[in-house]
Amino acid sequence: MTRHVVVTGANRGIGRAIAEAFVANGDTVSSIYRGGDLPEGVTGAIADISDTDAVNRAFDELEEQHGRVRVLIANAGITKDGLLMRMTDEDFEQVIDVNLTGTFRCVRRAVQSMMREKYGRIVLVGSVVGLLGNPGQVNYSSSKAALVGMARSITREVGARGITANVIAPGFIDTAMTAELPEDLVKQYQATMCSSAPMPRATSRAPCCRSTAASAWVTDEHYARPQHSSQEETWAFSRARTSS
Repeated sequence: MTRHVVVTGANRGIGRAIAEAFVANGDTVSSIYRGGDLPEGVTGAIADISDTDAVNRAFDELEEQHGRVRVLIANAGITKDGLLMRMTDEDFEQVIDVNLTGTFRCVRRAVQSMMREKYGRIVLVGSVVGLLGNPGQVNYSSSKAALVGMARSITREVGARGITANVIAPGFIDTAMTAELPEDLVKQYQATMCSSAPMPRATSRAPCCRSTAASAWVTDEHYARPQHSSQEETWAFSRARTSS
């Protein structure tokens, strides 16, 4: 039986690569996204995850087509970078509302279906800056750091129903979102986090590992891409965490 996998924000970047990896794995993949084109084999429902009603309608629409969601990859997020002293309340609140509260909205709705299935795999896409911090990203770092606490609380609340929750924390990845950053800022982030920026495909394998039968015992954990590591080392790192 194929699983219904929902990847939020599968229209570009890491989310797109993750969705493609699940399609290649034979899963039924859908996405909640704000616009753009989706990978081949991925169906979608357009919704803003900062809107609770829109999120619930999107899940209803996708589940009507593919059945209850069994895997959720909460990937969608935004950035509004700026130095602490210049960051507005709106810049901080918008990032928290999408990256943290938006993730909560998706998880809350997905868990309703997972509880009925007595099975669920939740992977929250965090960031290494949530663990290390980064200048100019107080809002983004805060939103990603909070995902660790969210996953741990989810585990304690619904883990007995066959539902796992984990966080992956990629380093600096070459995506459309990071391509919009000023060059000097990119160099600063790379110097802080890693020596090179891998492509999204290198990161896409970790969520697949977190959702396999072999990882049923792995929950309440977060995994950071090691600094100064190659794509192959990143994959080996993720794979090692699923071996028993």
